[in-house]
Amino acid sequence: MYLDQMGMASTYDQKVFCRQALIGGNYGLLNATTFVPNPDYYGALLWHRLMGSTVLAVTKESDPNLRVYAHCAKKKPGVSLIFINLSKDRSFNITLSNAKPGDAGKPNYEFVGKQNREEYHLRALTGDIKDDIVCLNDVPMVQTDSEDILAMDPKHVDASTPISIAAQSIAYVTIRDFEAPACV
Repeated sequence: MYLDQMGMASTYDQKVFCRQALIGGNYGLLNATTFVPNPDYYGALLWHRLMGSTVLAVTKESDPNLRVYAHCAKKKPGVSLIFINLSKDRSFNITLSNAKPGDAGKPNYEFVGKQNREEYHLRALTGDIKDDIVCLNDVPMVQTDSEDILAMDPKHVDASTPISIAAQSIAYVTIRDFEAPACV
């Protein structure tokens, strides 16, 4: 819900989004007792690292349980997208297109799709969305003995394949060779 709210706020040109609590409250980004990051922390950290300040329009033809937001990538060329699958039992395979529905003319951006895309898939360890442990690309995000946060490396995927979004999961996808004029 947190990332969906950030996505919706950004599409309405909201420049600042404040979380109810960093720690404490009903559900902070950090556990109030142990200070261990809660699952939303990792989603927020990826948003901060990947999503630039320029918001792009997204048109989708699918189920209302799939939310999609797109921004120019942060500090590097390309476009970053976040897919939020709210469905309990349905996964989605997404194919990107560079043409608007009904657009007979040349699209105003170009999707080359020759480089691998970067994917970050977040899901609950046990499949229960109330779980305290989130997996990033199937690796449980638990602190090390020295209390460090694990590296949050992307999975590199062939850009010509559909993007798979599992049920009750979130995926960040960055496409470096998606050229949008707004991102120049």
